[in-house]
Amino acid sequence: MKKLLLAGILGTSIFAVSCSAVDKAKTAQTQKSEFLKLKGDWEIVSIDYDKQYKIKPFDEGADAQCFVGSHWRMIPNNFTGAYTITGGGNCPSVTQPIKFEVKDGNTFLFKKVMDGTKAKQNTVGYTLSVINQSTDQFSLEQNVPFDGTTIRVVYNFERSGMK
Repeated sequence: MKKLLLAGILGTSIFAVSCSAVDKAKTAQTQKSEFLKLKGDWEIVSIDYDKQYKIKPFDEGADAQCFVGSHWRMIPNNFTGAYTITGGGNCPSVTQPIKFEVKDGNTFLFKKVMDGTKAKQNTVGYTLSVINQSTDQFSLEQNVPFDGTTIRVVYNFERSGMK
């Protein structure tokens, strides 16, 4: 009887562990599917933030409005991409290669890849949250600490090319 009880407990434990592994695999697959939706060409169509502040995103030295109309290419299979600000007016002309990843399905991490350095040598990057994602649009939300408060900046993207 003890052996039967022990076998039952062991069987239940193995079943619970295998179900847990299946759930983790399903979660990972769902997250990968969401991540792959970012593949392609995107354009920032608007940026929402409290306009009383001067926002200069991603250490480019350019006003946030310079990023409206910027082109972003994302290639998830090798975690690379780039963004391009076309310039004009007070906006610089910039093409910046990046390495990026999406963690936990909604945390977008990216860092700039500088000429002559490998991405793994650059330990500084940016963390944003993926919100309102669909096939042809998504937003990235960034909370920027400033003077004891937090400024919420939302970059709104629309697909502009390749899926």
